[in-house]
Amino acid sequence: MALNQALSGINAAQSDLNVISNNIANAGTVGFKGSTAQFSEVYAVTGLNLSSVTVGSGAELTGVQQQFQQGDLETTNGSLDMAISGNGFFVVNSGSGDQYTRDGAFQENANGDVVTSSGSFLQVYPPNAAGGFNTSTLTNLQLNTAQSAATPTSTINVSSNLPAGASLPVDTPFSPTDANSYNNASTLTVYDSQGGSHSATIYYVKTANNTWNANLYIDGNSAGTAALTFNSAGALTAPANGNLSFTPTQPTNGASFPATMTVNVTNTTQFGTAYAPGTINQNGFEAGVLENVEIGTNGVVTAIYSNNQTTQLGQIAVANFANLQGLQQVGNNNWVATQSSGTAVLGTAATGQFGDIEQGQLETSNTSDTTAQLVDMIQAQQNYQANSQMLGTVSSLDQALFQAVDRG
Repeated sequence: MALNQALSGINAAQSDLNVISNNIANAGTVGFKGSTAQFSEVYAVTGLNLSSVTVGSGAELTGVQQQFQQGDLETTNGSLDMAISGNGFFVVNSGSGDQYTRDGAFQENANGDVVTSSGSFLQVYPPNAAGGFNTSTLTNLQLNTAQSAATPTSTINVSSNLPAGASLPVDTPFSPTDANSYNNASTLTVYDSQGGSHSATIYYVKTANNTWNANLYIDGNSAGTAALTFNSAGALTAPANGNLSFTPTQPTNGASFPATMTVNVTNTTQFGTAYAPGTINQNGFEAGVLENVEIGTNGVVTAIYSNNQTTQLGQIAVANFANLQGLQQVGNNNWVATQSSGTAVLGTAATGQFGDIEQGQLETSNTSDTTAQLVDMIQAQQNYQANSQMLGTVSSLDQALFQAVDRG
């Protein structure tokens, strides 16, 4: 009996050392959660009312309990590095179903998918065409197709002041090559359907008191002339809606402009001060490539392009469980749901029971402070040595008993 008791103690201590060794081995593993060995006493009782004289039969390993306390957050500044500050797991798909991880060291693969170091795909809620996100389905976060297409200029907004005291031009008719045939000019860049840039100039010609013509030229080609009228206070009265319509000449490179290009002059005035071009902007832009990714604390992933445009690519899904201890470890810092854990409760970061997502940070292992692990290791080692000593003592006693029997 005593030999079996000592042997069970040695096995228990060895199991404890194995668990502690694994904790220490993963002290540098991102998002790792340490474990503790759980033991119970063993009794072999066959009769009634024997508890007062029954001696235990030793110890046995009953389970390895995971410890889900959060590790420290470490700043990395990697745009795809993420950590969850609070409750929740990232949802990843390995190709054979959803898995869950606290390891936010994501990277982009050759196809533009955001994946874990083991190749599992990060799952997000896709954006809706009308805005927001479709939280009824999950999809891979994809960066390779996140390109910003070119948009041709259709509207130009002008906020300027035309000088009320300006004289009529000396030369007539108007010509963009004759500076004496117009009063003022403003130049800007517009874009065609392929994102090609073109030089556009608005020439202002005073035709009478409170009346002006605006002439739009693109790459030296006339897009037409439109009239502006002001009242005696210098406010625009015509066109009433502030929109001037022009018909640009189409490019010869296979691209195109909209059939009508609108110049909005609602904020243009005619005061007695000098000409002021004010602000001029337009709604076209060239094609852009992905330059950076911003991830909000709510998990919304926004792509930032070289043409200063932005697009929301998705919202990172976050999962939680009724019983974290029921999750099954499957390696690569991933867990899967079991009947004991319950099904995943999916949601979004920074809402309800879910923590915030911190971009540019990683959660370190919750065993990274190895001091406590080393203390546990010393205790387990002492337990092992004590049981070994007990095994040696029992063996010596048995040997002495056998020798006494032989002499008898």
